[in-house]
Amino acid sequence: MITLPDLIGFSGVALLIVTYALLQLERIDPKGFWYSFNNLIVAILVTVSLVYTPNLASLVIEFFWFIISVFGLVMYYKRKNENTSN
Repeated sequence: MITLPDLIGFSGVALLIVTYALLQLERIDPKGFWYSFNNLIVAILVTVSLVYTPNLASLVIEFFWFIISVFGLVMYYKRKNENTSN
């Protein structure tokens, strides 16, 4: 039986697959907002499922996925602010 946390995790996996496909099809900018934002949401959604069915290695991956996605968003806003101030 699929539980709510499983559905949440699967939605994160679906978003990851869609985001990766968009990246490979050059429909999304790897330095743009949506790439990092989607990856941040993926990390959160998959972590929800991991809280209910723990897997330490996967939790470590999701932790770093989240941190790197936050970094990507910070860099996006820094670039955006630099471009608007010039």
